[in-house]
Amino acid sequence: MNALWGQFLFILLAFSIVYTASEKILRKWLHVDKKKLFSYNHVNRTHGKIDWTIRSSFMLLLIISLFYNIDRIPDEPNWYFQTPIIIFAYIVVSETVTAIMEKRHAPNKNDYLFTLIQLGMIVIFSLIVYFIYLNPLI
Repeated sequence: MNALWGQFLFILLAFSIVYTASEKILRKWLHVDKKKLFSYNHVNRTHGKIDWTIRSSFMLLLIISLFYNIDRIPDEPNWYFQTPIIIFAYIVVSETVTAIMEKRHAPNKNDYLFTLIQLGMIVIFSLIVYFIYLNPLI
């Protein structure tokens, strides 16, 4: 196996262990209930509408970037139209809106702290993976 893939799998495994352990610790410390996996955890109806607007906007942006990148020369990419950048921006925007809505409307006021800490961990991991493994400029 290539050494690069071995390093990537090691970082992915380490992140998974740290993320899972910190999630359990933070849930106990902040007294936050566990949410269902792969479900829409909207705080209220307004949050649901905002979330679906964000999802639709980013899907449209991904489709536009697909057609834009097809016509570009591979040696001249625009960083802001690259798929990993758009997905990263989607995660940051979506989770930030979730944290804001949880701060304002959630019954448990610690939900937003948990969401922000999770977002911070995902951002750090994503930046590590992008700059080490996906960025062609390095």
